[in-house]
Amino acid sequence: MSPIQGVQAAAETDLDQLCINTIRTLSIDAVQQAKSGHPGTPMALAPLVYTLWNRTMRFDPKHPIWPNRDRFVLSNGHASMLLWSVLHLSGTQAVNSEYEHLGQPSVTLDDIRRFRQLDSKAAGHPEYHWVSGVETTTGPLGQGVATSVGMAIGEKWLAAHFNRPGFPIFDYNIYAVCGDGCMMEGVASEAASLAAHLGLDNLCWIYDNNQITIEGNTRITFTEDVAARFLGYGWNVLRVGDANDLERIEHALDVFRKTTGRPTFIILDSHIGYGSPNKQDTPEAHGEPLGEEEIRLTKRRY
Repeated sequence: MSPIQGVQAAAETDLDQLCINTIRTLSIDAVQQAKSGHPGTPMALAPLVYTLWNRTMRFDPKHPIWPNRDRFVLSNGHASMLLWSVLHLSGTQAVNSEYEHLGQPSVTLDDIRRFRQLDSKAAGHPEYHWVSGVETTTGPLGQGVATSVGMAIGEKWLAAHFNRPGFPIFDYNIYAVCGDGCMMEGVASEAASLAAHLGLDNLCWIYDNNQITIEGNTRITFTEDVAARFLGYGWNVLRVGDANDLERIEHALDVFRKTTGRPTFIILDSHIGYGSPNKQDTPEAHGEPLGEEEIRLTKRRY
């Protein structure tokens, strides 16, 4: 690598980190302002969402209802600040319930400032038809991943009916982010079994494996081998051991796109509340604001 290439690579890395930390700080500030919400998961998954939206997904912010766009489902909908941050930073444009372009952002900074407040587009959980860029309403755990299976079936139906040799009108993928709560729900298990049975290779679930629930460590109630379960279903199971490693995340997503005949399940090992000196890897980072002093310390680390 030449010195110029080295400088360019360093600049790109710095820009990546700036964008990721902007997602994190928007999230923790919004939750603190609302005095309610879930900051820890956005802090942990900002690198994943940045990689998905910036490097992987086919999505045009100016045309968020393009029929062949990749779909993003936030099944752990309590982490909605992840979605509001990326919709705002990507400049995704708003459309109304009649799918007419409104010439304004889908999520504004003022919406984020009024996170979880009445009439703000930045609600506590994503709501379909209320905000452009939200593909389905999520909140009840397991519901988002189950819906993503229906979306994948829908794409296969569209492709079978409308694609022609050498002219694939429909070939989009569905990416669903889920957490321990989703894995504990029966509807997620049934949907995963069906997805493997149908060979839905346009479907990718990314499992945020942080081993923390709002009550404490997942060991309290959840000790099964999730990887073995999905292997048993017939999914392609991958693992990324560091949720901050953009290259490994991107590589896993590339493997998904090259996989045929079965859906892909990516286990992403993360630290809830990443960067918080006193609340990382604790239940407190899950469902309550960090507090002003902890936010100051966390921003210094970022």
